[in-house]
Amino acid sequence: MDRTERFYKIEMLIRAQGCVSFAALLEALEVSPATLKRDLAYLRERLDAPIEYDASTNGYRFGQQWRGGKHELPGVWFNEAELHALLTMQQMLAGLDEQGVVGRHLQPMFDKITGMLGVDQGEAQELRRRVKLIGTARRRIVGESFETVGSAVVKRRRLALRYRKKAGDVSEREVSPQRLVHHRHAWYLDAFCHQSRGLRRFALDGIEAATMLDAAAQALPLDALEAELDRGYGIFAGGTPREAELVFRPEAAAWVSREEWHPAQRSEFLPDGRWRLQLPYVDDTELLMDLLRHAGQVEVVAPAELRDAFAARLRQAVAALPDVCDKSS
Repeated sequence: MDRTERFYKIEMLIRAQGCVSFAALLEALEVSPATLKRDLAYLRERLDAPIEYDASTNGYRFGQQWRGGKHELPGVWFNEAELHALLTMQQMLAGLDEQGVVGRHLQPMFDKITGMLGVDQGEAQELRRRVKLIGTARRRIVGESFETVGSAVVKRRRLALRYRKKAGDVSEREVSPQRLVHHRHAWYLDAFCHQSRGLRRFALDGIEAATMLDAAAQALPLDALEAELDRGYGIFAGGTPREAELVFRPEAAAWVSREEWHPAQRSEFLPDGRWRLQLPYVDDTELLMDLLRHAGQVEVVAPAELRDAFAARLRQAVAALPDVCDKSS
């Protein structure tokens, strides 16, 4: 058994028998005396287990401070591989939580996980450095707003928001938060807006102030939320869905065919090695951005308005090239 299982076994033996001799522990755990001594010391010093040696019975028992109270080993159900996975998750979380809002509250738990592994902070940091998330074009948000919004989502309370749109207009709104959404290095709040009487998606970096109210949030079924806000392409929601048909050249097909552009997409390889992708979209803004990444490798077959918009973007890019050349010369 691994060390975590031994910790659990030691605690269970003492709970069941009241006092257990060193020899009995050795027999049950099938370890060396040195290993058992290290385990007992670790339980006492690192996990605050109230285990003490009783000379009168020549055994180990829980001390007086435990009697009448309750002691639980933190996370004894995790083995070493699971603890490593949790430290990996911590690093992934840090990549999303650039303001440190969530990590600040979870840090005590991760400190305990580090202790359970039996490594010092330096070793734990080295483990975390083995996982790296690279992000570009992150949109910064106000940490206080993120924390307030997150608490309102969990507590199911309404929010009073001062919200600035991309155009610069500022409005005061009362909303019932439904869920937080993370998309392409930015956070959004899906909420029912009581002013417009409908579901809206708010960019958290556009929230200038957020106040949690005493009133309970108006609850909406998740199915209705997903049907309204998740049917478009990317983060854009609302409006009448349309279907795009895209065909990628063989040299791009090998890579793009492994990507999911939309949960409801349909795709197939054509006889000549090209890859056809059909997917719904509501607003073409984000879809055009992704298509431009594959300029020269993708044909927009339908609808006509999307094909025309893509062609216009390509012409604009070509028209801008002389200006770039003039500035560099």
